[in-house]
Amino acid sequence: MGFGGDLKYSHDALLKLQDWELRLLETVKKFMVMRVKSDKEYASTLQNLCNQVDKESACQLDYISNVSKSWLLVVQQTEQLSKIMKTHAEDLNSGPLHRLTMMIKDKQQVKKSFVGVHQQIEAEMYKVTKTELEKLKSSYRQLIKEVNFAKEKYKEAVAKGKETEKAKDRCEKATMKLHMLHNQYVLALKGAQLHQHQYYDTTLPLLLDSLQKMQEEMIKALKGILDEYSEITSLVTEEIVNVHKEIQTSVEQIDPNSEYNDFIDTHRSSEVVEQEIEFDTSLLEENENLQANEIMWNNLTAESLQVMLKTVIEELMQTQQTLLSKEELVLELEKKIEESSKTCEKKSDIVLLLSQKQALEELKQTVQQLRCSEAKFAAQKELLEQKVQENDGKEPPPVVNYEEDARSVTSMDKKDKVSRFDTIRHSIAGIIRSPKSMLGSSSFFDVISTTEKPLAEQDWYHGAIPRIEAQELLKQQGDFLVRESHGKPGEYVLSVFSDGQRRHFIIQYADNQYRFEGTGFPTIPQLIEHHYTTKQVITKKSGVVLLNPVIKDKKWVLNHEDVTLGELLGKGNFGEVYKGTLKDKTPVAIKTCKEDLPQELKIKFLSEARILKQYDHPNIVKLIGVCTQRQPIYIVMELVPGGDFLSFLRKKKDELKTKQLVKFSLDAASGMAYLESKNCIHSSPLLMSKPLADV
Repeated sequence: MGFGGDLKYSHDALLKLQDWELRLLETVKKFMVMRVKSDKEYASTLQNLCNQVDKESACQLDYISNVSKSWLLVVQQTEQLSKIMKTHAEDLNSGPLHRLTMMIKDKQQVKKSFVGVHQQIEAEMYKVTKTELEKLKSSYRQLIKEVNFAKEKYKEAVAKGKETEKAKDRCEKATMKLHMLHNQYVLALKGAQLHQHQYYDTTLPLLLDSLQKMQEEMIKALKGILDEYSEITSLVTEEIVNVHKEIQTSVEQIDPNSEYNDFIDTHRSSEVVEQEIEFDTSLLEENENLQANEIMWNNLTAESLQVMLKTVIEELMQTQQTLLSKEELVLELEKKIEESSKTCEKKSDIVLLLSQKQALEELKQTVQQLRCSEAKFAAQKELLEQKVQENDGKEPPPVVNYEEDARSVTSMDKKDKVSRFDTIRHSIAGIIRSPKSMLGSSSFFDVISTTEKPLAEQDWYHGAIPRIEAQELLKQQGDFLVRESHGKPGEYVLSVFSDGQRRHFIIQYADNQYRFEGTGFPTIPQLIEHHYTTKQVITKKSGVVLLNPVIKDKKWVLNHEDVTLGELLGKGNFGEVYKGTLKDKTPVAIKTCKEDLPQELKIKFLSEARILKQYDHPNIVKLIGVCTQRQPIYIVMELVPGGDFLSFLRKKKDELKTKQLVKFSLDAASGMAYLESKNCIHSSPLLMSKPLADV
């Protein structure tokens, strides 16, 4: 198989083949140029990384760290890799890329030469087999006509007997020209036949074979270029493999069990005798009636000791219950981590468990704190029970030398006693810290009723209001509200005014917990209440603290459950418009907003409600409320039973009297004047006006 034997009639295909190969070579060249650039940039990036690490390593530890030694070797080998990559990029540029550029020029010249020679032999072929033969055939036909004409003239001359010789001479000359041209045509035809055979059997195959030979030579050259490219860009060459072997060796030298031995030796703590916490007896220097480390039981403390004992017992029980649940969580998490460890396919997969292990350690710390609290409450309970049991059934003794105070106490009415008792009880509750407070919640006597409400009923939850409207509500340091995200429906956003700017935080939801970056809570109200009451920052980076909840305007807020959709009245730019009723059976018109609308259109939809909130006029359709607690958003408006005014006029135009039309005009003008006073321009005033009560 070959070009000369099989592609005699495939000239167009050959041209397309060469064009395609040239485009391919240009693509290969472009790819190599980008590879050279990429490798140089990669080498430069690696070098910059190494330089940066060198600067950051200026502050060295004062002990030997195996991790730092291994890391230093990793950096050194990375720098070596940078040099190798840079050298490869330069070799690629001066070698394969340079030769490919030369080859493309040669390829273009081969095509140009082939096209030129082919056009030349094709033109010669056409001239010999077409042009010259057609010219001879045309002359042939003309001479035949002339011979036939001369013969007719000769016959006429013989018949008349006039000028016979002259006519005969003309006939012979014409016949001679015809015969000579005939011979010329026969010779030319023979030459054309031979030329045609020569063209298809020798000349064209020779050209095509020559082209194939050059094509194959260039394929061979391209193969060599790509082979060199593959060799230069290979990432498994000996020098690169050695770099990574060095890195792997340095990593294997890291031993977690001995990593901190030198650090411990260097910074070993000296033994310090802890000072025992003792009762400060100096407090008793001016009072002889109080005794160190002794619970005082008398007529002033008897009742409070009972309350204190009850409180301590409750705190102890609650702490023990919390401790039990936390210990169960520890066991569950340990089991979960153990099971997850078995499924780790790679050594690095252990990273995926670090967050769980950290959570486990934090949980263990919490358990330890609870155990400490349990021991503290148990000890306090023992002291109190011992004192109460010692004096069970006895009359509390009066405090010596406090007769005046005793009389003052006995003269107090019952209401004052209750008030004083409450004061003592709350003081005790403040002294005895609840385990909940250790976990970031309120004390034992605090009742956070707001967290029991669902999110939609929280005063600071504003539903699906736009970001712009939320920002307008935030005016002072610490102002905050929660809203549904418009960009990501189903997610919730905390918007806060802090340090002169509005900040927006996505409330994260994972593992059935809501959080920002710290402790998680099962509900958003509990999360917000935690940050609001403890003043814990939302994120460490932002430093934002919640100070003032922005209360939603309940005048305009409606729940979706307060509205019942009825018949479809029509369709608007944002969604459908329905007739509906409120809970009190008030008929209303309800505009709905499609959930899949772009963010900017949802903002425009709600902007209509924001504008209507400002208006109160008998000839302007009134806003009743907005349902933004969830999707889809509703705008609830006063229902105009007769439909829009323009349609009413068109429908009733033949029935209306002049007096009615004048009244309509006055009402419309009144409504428009009111809008103008509010600096509002509406493109369809008839649709905004409400001239008739029954329209």
